[in-house]
Amino acid sequence: MKTKSIPVLAALVCCGILLAGDAAHPSRASTLLPEKAATKDACCEAMAGAPFSKDSIYQLDGKFTDDSGRTFTLGELHGRPVVLDLFFASCGYACPLTVSDMEAIAAKLPAELRARAVFVLVSFDSARDTPAALAAYRTQRALDSSWILLHGSDDVVRELAALVGVKYKQEADGAFSHSNLLTILNPAGEIVHQRTGLKGGLDEATAALVTAAR
Repeated sequence: MKTKSIPVLAALVCCGILLAGDAAHPSRASTLLPEKAATKDACCEAMAGAPFSKDSIYQLDGKFTDDSGRTFTLGELHGRPVVLDLFFASCGYACPLTVSDMEAIAAKLPAELRARAVFVLVSFDSARDTPAALAAYRTQRALDSSWILLHGSDDVVRELAALVGVKYKQEADGAFSHSNLLTILNPAGEIVHQRTGLKGGLDEATAALVTAAR
């Protein structure tokens, strides 16, 4: 599939973009992109000095907290192939299916690559998915050390969501409607493939991860 233009998205996010409008229902695929916002020269000039490539989502320097309580930045993933998903732990349908698909991708990898690959879950339920709640989710799903579970502020999660093209919206009952988008990153943090929806595409995602790791 065609990869989104990350430099453009990164510039829009850095310069104050907000996600708006309707989000996809959890059971439906969506690749809705964020709306444009006015740019700010100082922000964009700061991006020019970023240590990562112009296509890398690791230009996002916001801080997360992993499920052990440690401060974490996305740049720490540099050098490793990554499978990334934005989710919420209390999701009853779409997110568990996506996590299972990530496990299936891991099972398809050659042993050497399986040892290097990282599977990252970033919660957009900032209020409820505390590091402790994510640690409980890790135990519930029996996720090993190759999985990184991240909590972040609403602002930093929305920035990341905009970079990868994910939309989400909290409903009145506390659940979220959201895009279903699984993202493959190469070791430089550049998007090389995205699987849209909840079914199929695992062979293509696995192949993209293998190619990205070379």
